[in-house]
Amino acid sequence: MTRLVIVHPDAQTLAHATAARLITRLIDLQSQQESINLALTGGTIGIATLAAVAKNPACHAVDWSSVHLWWGDERFLPSGDPDRNETQAREVFIDALAHVNVHPVPQANSVHEAAELYAEQLPEHMDITLLGVGPDGHVASLFPGNPALRVAGRVVGVENSPKPPPKRVSLTFEAINDSREVWLIVSGAQKADALRDPSVPAAQVHGTDTTLLLADVAAVAK
Repeated sequence: MTRLVIVHPDAQTLAHATAARLITRLIDLQSQQESINLALTGGTIGIATLAAVAKNPACHAVDWSSVHLWWGDERFLPSGDPDRNETQAREVFIDALAHVNVHPVPQANSVHEAAELYAEQLPEHMDITLLGVGPDGHVASLFPGNPALRVAGRVVGVENSPKPPPKRVSLTFEAINDSREVWLIVSGAQKADALRDPSVPAAQVHGTDTTLLLADVAAVAK
């Protein structure tokens, strides 16, 4: 398994470089397989990266009709709510694409029902899973100390999240670590402590083939 740390000078460069890397990787994968499963992330740097993909002229070299978009986690909010990762991704990225296959976390009566429905839809594995890292070391909606960390299965309904909103749907370690490639995209000095702590959720994720830590200088300062 390949593990790489790639450092960029600042957040803007990180977003644009990661976007270019993702476009290139998708094109490479399309020469090898018929379809691609890509799990998106939210957060400031995650959404900035998606926006940079849409603005990159090479974006149109990707055959988006063969790409299936999923989410590593989602806020349990109504469809179209501005705080949903899906809504933000549509505004800066998805709406600029043609014929992409979008698989949002479904609406349901409860966060646990939504998790069950999403688990039924998931492919066997993701080709690439994009993840941000919080200052506390959380990835997706897997927060330190939260009972969701210990739930079996591939998708979990999260309650009592320390970061609002309290209810979320998240891929589990099992699903994330079944991904062929996991890309951790990390920006800012507030993440530096988390990146050196082996006990946080971010330290527990990896791809089966490749794990990339894509960071800016501030995030790896320690």
